[in-house]
Amino acid sequence: MIALDTNILVRFFMQDDPKQLTRVRAVMNTLSAADPAWVGLAVVQELVWVSRSLYRANREDITLMLDRLLSMSEISVEQPSVVRHAVRIYQTTMVAFSDCLIFASASAAGCTQTLTFDELAAKTAGMTLIP
Repeated sequence: MIALDTNILVRFFMQDDPKQLTRVRAVMNTLSAADPAWVGLAVVQELVWVSRSLYRANREDITLMLDRLLSMSEISVEQPSVVRHAVRIYQTTMVAFSDCLIFASASAAGCTQTLTFDELAAKTAGMTLIP
């Protein structure tokens, strides 16, 4: 199994560099459900950050991109249920994806609270304001 870095997924989804996209497609064509590429949580977080900050993607586009990533049989996303949970929170709140992922990861780890100073995350994403 190979792992993919953020820049590979950015090229794949944004299709902004024809030369690099050709190389990315060649790699993607070698992948299969039996031999998928691995994508870590840090890569997912970076992908959202790059899409939002550099490409000005909106929440709906990011949600669609992450849903597509999670549905690709030739990609194995680290902790897919955590990412799906984070995507659903992101989709229904105005909280940053990083906070959604932090909360979803903590919940999956069995944490009863995720303490924060972020009032919006506490109000809408399930986190708890620190006392």
